[in-house]
Amino acid sequence: MSELIFFQLAVILVIAFLVSYIIRLLKQPLIIGYIIAGIIVSPFLISFGATGEITNVFSKIGIAFLLFIVGLHLNPKIIKKIGVQFLLIGLAQVIITFLLAFIVSIKILGFDVVASLYVGIAIAFSSTIIIMKLLSDKKQLDSLSSNMSIGILIVQDLIAILVLIFISTTSFSSGFSGFGSLAIKTFLIGAGLVLGLFLFGFFVLSKFIKHVAKSQELLFLFSICWAFLASALFVFFGFYLEIGALLAGMILSVSPYSTEISSKIKPLRDFFLIIFFIILGLNLDLSNISVVVFDALILSAIVLFFKPVILMVFMALFKHTKRTSFLVSTSLAQISEFSLIILILGVSLGHISGEILSTLTLTLIITIIGSTYMIIYSREFYNYSSKWLSFLWKKNSKENKKLLKRKYNAILFGYNRTGFEILRALTKLKKHYLVVDFNPDTISTLNKFRIPSLYGDAEDFEFLNELKLEKIELAISTIPDYETNFLLIESIRLVNPDAVIIARAENIHEALEFYKKGADYVLTPQFLGGEHIAKMIKSIKTNKKGYEKEKEKHIGRLREILKKSKGNLKTSPYFNGKFHY
Repeated sequence: MSELIFFQLAVILVIAFLVSYIIRLLKQPLIIGYIIAGIIVSPFLISFGATGEITNVFSKIGIAFLLFIVGLHLNPKIIKKIGVQFLLIGLAQVIITFLLAFIVSIKILGFDVVASLYVGIAIAFSSTIIIMKLLSDKKQLDSLSSNMSIGILIVQDLIAILVLIFISTTSFSSGFSGFGSLAIKTFLIGAGLVLGLFLFGFFVLSKFIKHVAKSQELLFLFSICWAFLASALFVFFGFYLEIGALLAGMILSVSPYSTEISSKIKPLRDFFLIIFFIILGLNLDLSNISVVVFDALILSAIVLFFKPVILMVFMALFKHTKRTSFLVSTSLAQISEFSLIILILGVSLGHISGEILSTLTLTLIITIIGSTYMIIYSREFYNYSSKWLSFLWKKNSKENKKLLKRKYNAILFGYNRTGFEILRALTKLKKHYLVVDFNPDTISTLNKFRIPSLYGDAEDFEFLNELKLEKIELAISTIPDYETNFLLIESIRLVNPDAVIIARAENIHEALEFYKKGADYVLTPQFLGGEHIAKMIKSIKTNKKGYEKEKEKHIGRLREILKKSKGNLKTSPYFNGKFHY
């Protein structure tokens, strides 16, 4: 038996490698290769007894472990960071998408009520696995739009957990007759487990992990142990281990060691991602593909088109920029891995047929492929779609129009840790300046201290045209995104060849590209620290007192930044009300 498992695993990895290698040669996303490999491998595995108990156990462990890794990136504090509005946006999107899919399933596809409920639930959620993988590959996990997407994903996953608990305690086929006192008791136990795990993580685990983290090997072993322990706890109480696995990751995500844990486990992520797509292939019955393909295409249209539109409408209502709304909305245009788990549960309970599972599995594959290209080529999709989306966004407010009418000598694009120091220098100039940022909370904070600031997106052509770039003397961008800075330099140089342009680059290649494009100076944060230390060594040499003076200056600066990050700006000398308009 062990030889059979080893043989199956070898076949999976060899085919996955060969297909992915070909996909890479064709310059296509590797996820597409994983999907194709899963479809190719699945019939072979079935012929070798892949539907047996061994493969089921292996696939469950694979999905559970993958969800644990995903949970490590779903820090619940993100919701607080980006505001309660994303709790509302996430809830509204789930409800409206569910209702739309439910109505389409009954009226157009002809499904019964129970099947339509499952379809609505499956369509409503987005794939945390796919989004985290693609954003990580693009190195955009820390961007504002990514944080917004993750905030909505957290809301969705928590709802999905409750749905899983609910379905496992009731029976739709008996007209909800199973939802009696025992079902209510079971549901409350599940909710209690979720709450209990979070409380345990906050009060006990956070203190214990400090001792474990002293050893990197022990930290890795503890992380795996914690994932399996939480999963086993849910299984013991009659629930699905995937719930415990995701929650275990989310609890560790608030730990200061979450980055270390994630980096150590990251190599395993792609392996289990392959397993996930193999499971997809196993649930796709190719014998009736012609029967389910039409229904899958209809449902895919809802996911790829209507779900992003629903999200964009709500984000426009909360006054987020057009580009940010587009990036967030299109990143969520696929079906979740939780949807697959819910559907498999529905089949095992006799609520839905295998044909419905095949339909939604094909929909999942189609939407993953579609959304993968939408995320990777988000800039191109945005440039094409931008003019069609303008009706959702109102024109500039009266206050913004006043700001745009003024003449500015300097514009700072992006108010972040780097921009904080630059703003301090700009306040000492006897020239008018403007801060541009696409985080509404940042603009709100700056407005409180009467700092001239404008909510806008530096990659929006229409917005840049309103800034009168031809009249500025200095433009500084601390935005870490390469494409945004490239466009900014290009736009300014087109109308203003004499302006001084300072841009930020994340590596040497980007810096050289910006200089070639026309930047006067490129900020490279990863090298500035070394340059500063080198200057200190040359000037101070080994004079202990000299370093003590620099230390005091640095401590003072760090404390000021720390106060700002906590929102306590009134005590900071950087913000004393003396700003030049």
